[in-house]
Amino acid sequence: MKVMVMVKATTESETGVMPSTEMFEAMGKFNEALVDAGVMLAGEGLHPSARGVRVAFDGPGRRVIDGPFAETRELVAGFWLWQVRSMDEAIEWAKRCPNPMPGPSELELRPIFEADDFGEVLTPELREQEERLRARIGN
Repeated sequence: MKVMVMVKATTESETGVMPSTEMFEAMGKFNEALVDAGVMLAGEGLHPSARGVRVAFDGPGRRVIDGPFAETRELVAGFWLWQVRSMDEAIEWAKRCPNPMPGPSELELRPIFEADDFGEVLTPELREQEERLRARIGN
């Protein structure tokens, strides 16, 4: 199963405070362990929301909202994409993670939908289209 692991933003990450050299070293070792175990598929840090935008949808209408965004605790400061056997395995990896922020912080783990999760809604034609797209992007 694939799991997205989101590093929740903090006041520090939203104000652009950069991680320390020690944090980079610790996180580098953790990422190496993830890669060596065949777990890590991707992972990146994100700039503060002040550098981002949101696109709001309402029927055919679109509205662009410039950052920064309120509710820092609801924002994402970085992410990993992991391939694991179970949510329990993902949790065990997350518990081994160095604290990604200088103070209190949080990771959110969410399973990624797989084709079978959609049942009959994903027709054979749509499954084929999905497979073609995944092949084109190398997944």
